Amino acid sequence: MENTNNVENKVSIWCILSLASIPLVMTLGNSMLIPVLPILEKKVGISSFQSSMIITSYSVAAIFLIPVAGYLSDRFGRKKVILPSLILALIGGLIAGFASWKMDNPYTWIIIGRVLQGVGASGAMPIVLPLVGDLYKGDDEKTSSCLGIIETSNTFGKVLSPILGSVFAAFLWFLPFFSISIFSLISIILIFFFVKVPKEMDEPIKLKDFLSNIKKTFKLEGKWLYTVFLMGIYGMLILFGVLFFLSENLEKAHDIKGIKKGFVLAIPLLLLCIASFITGRKIKGSLPVIKRMMIICLIVTSASVIFVGFTKEKLFLLLVVTSIVGIAIGALLPVLDAIITGNIKKEERGTVTSFYSSARFIGVAAGPPIMSLVMKNYLNVSYITVGVLGLVLLFLVFKFVKVEDIEKEESA
Repeated sequence: MENTNNVENKVSIWCILSLASIPLVMTLGNSMLIPVLPILEKKVGISSFQSSMIITSYSVAAIFLIPVAGYLSDRFGRKKVILPSLILALIGGLIAGFASWKMDNPYTWIIIGRVLQGVGASGAMPIVLPLVGDLYKGDDEKTSSCLGIIETSNTFGKVLSPILGSVFAAFLWFLPFFSISIFSLISIILIFFFVKVPKEMDEPIKLKDFLSNIKKTFKLEGKWLYTVFLMGIYGMLILFGVLFFLSENLEKAHDIKGIKKGFVLAIPLLLLCIASFITGRKIKGSLPVIKRMMIICLIVTSASVIFVGFTKEKLFLLLVVTSIVGIAIGALLPVLDAIITGNIKKEERGTVTSFYSSARFIGVAAGPPIMSLVMKNYLNVSYITVGVLGLVLLFLVFKFVKVEDIEKEESA
């Protein structure tokens, strides 16, 4: 294996920006459609539940294929998995775009295009986390800092998404689908030219031994890993559920539409982005700090999310509450990235982080359809329930995320 200094020298600013382009593109590929869903419902003639499936179909495809991509990246190399995946995302955008443009009843083909994009997302976005760990091997502080940039890029994509989606849809309602393909092409070019992966001197581990090692990893560290996975699901479930509700509510309750709605949706997401960036810079891979941040974020999220439904008629209060939720989730995400990437062996890092990414996509997939079903009659009850679930997770963090035990396993 190349020594750490040689590897670090290769991590140029262009390499980091290229890696950051992947979560940016994949986030735009999903979140950009949220403000456009009410328009899609009218243009395609579908219900709010059917429109929510345009988000969910992307995420469901990713849930099941991410662990496969993680193993392939551990076995054959990160870059060899990322590039073909981005090409699939590009093709998926073209299919959904052309179907919307040329067909009278495009819904089925939109879903097919979205599933293909989800397959692409499964092999691109989750592989970035272990690749960062590979590039900064042995330097938890730099790993955490770079992961903060990656997560900030992810959240910045969420900030841009409602604005870009609204602007594109103002020209042509199906333009967001085509734009995803263009963004994917840009990311493909950046990754191809600027990301230099550390060369492996060891033979790739055999599948039988690999599965045995993964099983051992989850047996030894499963309690804190499962807790982190559940927090990933929880954060994304709240985020995408709240965004879907906010998009519908701004139009129906406050008559805010089009580009103006995009800018309003971007307010809580901008604060989420800022919180991600600051947290990624401050935690520096320190496990005691990471655990403390988990506790704070869960308390703030649980305490604030229960008020979302109660403030739906008062726009200013609604934005204050959703912004607090956004800040808490934004601070939580780089913390979860850092604890997994910094405390799992390199040989299993790709697969374990992929399981974590799958968990996050469960939240992304579940948020919009659940919200479409409950927001009419059970809005307040659902948000209170989510707040209680946050307190349950808080208990699990106290019980299973033991700093001393994790440090002991890492040193072993």
